[in-house]
Amino acid sequence: MAITYTWTIPTLEHEIADGGVYIAHWRCTGVDDDGNSASSYGTCGLTYDASAADFTPYADITEAQAQGWVWGHVSQADTEAAIASQIDAIANPTTAAGMPWVSEEAA
Repeated sequence: MAITYTWTIPTLEHEIADGGVYIAHWRCTGVDDDGNSASSYGTCGLTYDASAADFTPYADITEAQAQGWVWGHVSQADTEAAIASQIDAIANPTTAAGMPWVSEEAA
């Protein structure tokens, strides 16, 4: 079953004075064809040099650029594999809970 993954950057923490980003918050959500979903959320610390030629101030950063920074710190493949395992556990449960003396309709 195919899983669609969506990576987002909910927020970037940055210095007001120079626009340097020092923390990126990220989320990856996976949804399978049956609508089962799972997600992972995290942060990663970033270092920057405002005097560097390739410095991008906060106002000019694109989401794709921020995602690249995150993927430099977080394994995209490992994160998506963990989400796939969570979705598989939802779609194919191996445990259940209940009370055998109560019918499913009464519960």
